[in-house]
Amino acid sequence: MNLDEKKVKSNLLYDGRIIKLYNDQILLPNEKTAFREYVKHPGGVCVVPITEENEILLVRQYRYPYSKQVVEIPAGKRDSAFEDTLEGGKRELKEELGVEAKNFVFLGEFYPTPGYTDEVIYMYAATGLSFSESSPDEDEFVKAEKYPLDILVQMIMSGQIKDGKTQAAVLKVKYLKDKGLL
Repeated sequence: MNLDEKKVKSNLLYDGRIIKLYNDQILLPNEKTAFREYVKHPGGVCVVPITEENEILLVRQYRYPYSKQVVEIPAGKRDSAFEDTLEGGKRELKEELGVEAKNFVFLGEFYPTPGYTDEVIYMYAATGLSFSESSPDEDEFVKAEKYPLDILVQMIMSGQIKDGKTQAAVLKVKYLKDKGLL
């Protein structure tokens, strides 16, 4: 059975600094029409920085949509849809934590909310860390935190870490480390 939907007409509802909101008319597999609202996003990148002591560096920051502080791995949106994802990850790591890494391992792509956005987050692990001054964006306020990998996994499993990209990337790192692949 064909499950594909085809765009018939696209209507841009909002053109923002980061996102665009569309309401598209589509053709369903059964030949009926329907509408899909979705957010177009340039995508993002996140990095799991791993110290030689097997600790993970994270940032704590206020997340306005949730009205609270969230602990997560360093991450950010791509400067454009054409920005190399690894270069974006390096940039975010340096800006948020003042960290550079010798080694990067691609962990895959993460679709944070496929029901209403085309955003893709590219995930990396970083080792061989060196430290200097951070330089967050003008409107970015973060506090660095550090947790042993096994404690962080327990925090994820108990629901203390709610950020999806952090959950996925850290659990991938744990799996790869346990298999001796990282």
